[in-house]
Amino acid sequence: MKTNLLNLTPAHAAETLGAFLAARGEPAYRVKQLLPALWQHPVTAFQEVTTLPQALRDALDEAFALPRLSLVARQSSSDGTEKFLFQLQDGQSIETVAIPDADRMTFCISSQAGCALQCAFCATGVMGFARNLEVHEIAGQVRELALLDPPVRPTNIVFMGMGEPLMNWGNVDPTLTILTAPDGFGIGARHITVSTVGVLPGIIALGERPEQFRLAISIHAPSDELRRSLMPINVKYPLAEVVAAAAAFDRRVTFEYVMLGGINDEPEHADQLAALARECKAFVNLIPLHPGGAGNFTPTTAAGIRAFASRLRRIGVEVAIRKSRGKDIAAACGQLRVERLRRRAHHAPQQDGDVHVACAVGARFHRRPA
Repeated sequence: MKTNLLNLTPAHAAETLGAFLAARGEPAYRVKQLLPALWQHPVTAFQEVTTLPQALRDALDEAFALPRLSLVARQSSSDGTEKFLFQLQDGQSIETVAIPDADRMTFCISSQAGCALQCAFCATGVMGFARNLEVHEIAGQVRELALLDPPVRPTNIVFMGMGEPLMNWGNVDPTLTILTAPDGFGIGARHITVSTVGVLPGIIALGERPEQFRLAISIHAPSDELRRSLMPINVKYPLAEVVAAAAAFDRRVTFEYVMLGGINDEPEHADQLAALARECKAFVNLIPLHPGGAGNFTPTTAAGIRAFASRLRRIGVEVAIRKSRGKDIAAACGQLRVERLRRRAHHAPQQDGDVHVACAVGARFHRRPA
């Protein structure tokens, strides 16, 4: 069986290639010729590395795999946002969004095929959970866009696509290394945000990495009672524990808060949210409800969002209102995939099985069902 080099961190890939080259009697400098072909200047096969002898290229292609994600659909919005639907080798599909903004290009990437969390307002939750993505499938979203002609390359990465990244920590962790390593994509950790509903072991694991990754927590309701009705995960990870973990994170934390008309946008909700944010010095990002998401929710009006933001600011909380992008291409996470899945039989969300926090940071991390 071929070794999948794209499932390895750059250091591990270099070690693997080095051993292979040494066994063939090749000079050690060949490793430096090969590593850029994985992530920095990706190729579809080693045949494309024309600085290498033909015999070596043949041997590399025979020994190693560089698996692709199949681009099924590409949609472009009038605001410049682009959405990509990729099909994986087992037929599952995932979405990636590229969002330009002045000199920034933010990629919103997926970490799972589907999602088990069933948040009431999220289109991804409609499809249920299929499986965790492997390392090469997460980092591969960035790689595939670099392989386009012309290439699309990110300045920023947000793990805000399909799935809960901290329930796939065993694969997200090495992916973060690929994204930041100089021999990988070389993106600064402060330009990478991991978003979570509040999976506590994963927040601790992310905080124990030395790099300055950003953390975004999907709050969406400022009380346990309301949050449980919108986000079932709150039963397992209640607000008090989530906020305490955010306070201990010791880096920039953002509260994500989708605005649902008549549900979570009243003045008392702003006061409760402000109290939570002040506990952990969180920045609050107010998100207009994207048309076409799940459920029958009504978006809070623009004036209502501004009033909510003003109330937070008066209490001393930093707040921003996110611009809604890609409305004309169904850019809310999961919408494009849901549209295609509606043509197939529906599978209910799995509540256990492959949904777990992988053991990653010592004995206190145990596999646990969602």
